[in-house]
Amino acid sequence: MLELPTDLPADLAPLSWLIGVWEGTGVIDYPVGDDRLQGEFTHRVSFSHDGGPFLNYSATAILAAEDGAASIPLVAETGFWRLSRPASDADAGPALLPPRAEPAVRGVDDVEALRAPSGGFPIEVSIAHADGMLELYLGEINGPRIDIASDAIVRGAGAKEYGAATRMYGLVDNHLLWAWDIAALGTPMRSHASARLAKV
Repeated sequence: MLELPTDLPADLAPLSWLIGVWEGTGVIDYPVGDDRLQGEFTHRVSFSHDGGPFLNYSATAILAAEDGAASIPLVAETGFWRLSRPASDADAGPALLPPRAEPAVRGVDDVEALRAPSGGFPIEVSIAHADGMLELYLGEINGPRIDIASDAIVRGAGAKEYGAATRMYGLVDNHLLWAWDIAALGTPMRSHASARLAKV
């Protein structure tokens, strides 16, 4: 049974089912040249809020050890998930600039005005990876399903080749299921990982 916070800003209502810490396992299967990278991993994902109109996101994954070998950290990422809406003078930013108008209290009607013709809500997800990669995803949340696709990827000079990605998240039987497709290391877009997580 999911418990949803009652003190959320209205903009977070469609995303509220994500809030919490989720843990579980997943599998990797991705070809790179003549090799096939495969394995099982443990995954921990956290969604939290601090009163702003966005969710804080962090995730780590560790490749399971085989035959006495050490576990291998795979990813550490952090970011923000928010409904996509135009910024107004009541919003702070950019950088440390304060709002130029009185903060507006957004309500249910304001959020409903963002609903897409498909019935879902457009979202923006920004993610920074510990390996020097930044991603901006655009997509849609429609009830307990989220589909996002990379709109921009920024890589540091030493980062590995990574061209595009899509992610799908869904709430099924109180579990967070996700799948991540990527185009990387010379392999065109295809599935590379998926996992099933339970709220802890």
